[in-house]
Amino acid sequence: ATADGSITFEADGDDGYKLFINGEEAINTWTRNRMGARTYKLATKKNAVYKLVLEYYQGAGKANITLRAGNFIRTDFNALTNRVKDADVILYVGGISPQLEGEEMPVNAPGFDGGDRTTIQLPAVQTSMMKALYATGKPVVFIMMTGSAIATPWESQNLPAIVNAWYGGQSAGTAVADVLFGDYNPAGRLPVTFYKTEKDLPGFSDYSMEGRTYRYFKGDALYPFGYGLSYSTFRYGTLQIPPTNRLNTNTTVTAVVQNTGKMAGDEVVQLYVSYPDVKARTPLKALKGFKRIHLKPGQTETVQFNLTPEQLSIVNEDGKMYQPTGRVIVSIGGGQPGVTNTSTSNVISKSIVFN
Repeated sequence: ATADGSITFEADGDDGYKLFINGEEAINTWTRNRMGARTYKLATKKNAVYKLVLEYYQGAGKANITLRAGNFIRTDFNALTNRVKDADVILYVGGISPQLEGEEMPVNAPGFDGGDRTTIQLPAVQTSMMKALYATGKPVVFIMMTGSAIATPWESQNLPAIVNAWYGGQSAGTAVADVLFGDYNPAGRLPVTFYKTEKDLPGFSDYSMEGRTYRYFKGDALYPFGYGLSYSTFRYGTLQIPPTNRLNTNTTVTAVVQNTGKMAGDEVVQLYVSYPDVKARTPLKALKGFKRIHLKPGQTETVQFNLTPEQLSIVNEDGKMYQPTGRVIVSIGGGQPGVTNTSTSNVISKSIVFN
């Protein structure tokens, strides 16, 4: 060591590893390695010599082991913005990671408690950084890494683009670059609801479905289940469905989809149903089918769904499924019906009466 002070070691590997400093065990993930990289802060004395030993074993799957050393410093926003002020576009990669969210993890950073999240907001320091980057006047694109829904109210209102990359693995950079440079036309759709704030949700100990998921949430989501944008635009029309049908028979639904944009791309056609005449508690809407299709500019395709009696049934208070009589509203489009978010496709609806 060149001076009194400290140094932090960060080890990460697959599978297990141990770090020893002067014969003392500092990090051990030999039998329990599912929480990402581990760190150890060593207090150093000037001119002292420290012997480091890193042991590692390879089990199944991929093999990797890394050891880094240094000291954490607080990011100087002024220095950072000055460094990128001449860029044409600023790409900010942020979000959260498996080192923060999980089960029974030794994490107690703001917004997290033992691996559990105490808020769904993006960590505040990242919003502060993006505000500083935004102040440069350059377009800021937020590439968000996450394994769960994150609330990004400021980013959604102020930034021109957000790419939700999830945990993309070792080829995530290539995939994101393909999207950013237009080499790939994105067509991903959210498998969960992104809420504006945790205040939109009932308490964690409330196990009823009231107010949870797109099926029972009555508020305005930040980004709803099934949402996603494209570099193309798609127009739905000619929804055909019989005005009436008998119970316990199949129902055929067709719609015409056209790529009205200038770029070939995939569209995820989604079909939802709702039951306006049922007095018992039922989902506000329920996804009953989806198909991914590829259309060139100007191309049209007729998409068909065959709804079975089981798909059109709901569950009563006794836990038994039944198909209700009366109206069922069928909606087809690039997302849920009734969504106010900016979209690159529309949704069309018709009702059918079952008797």
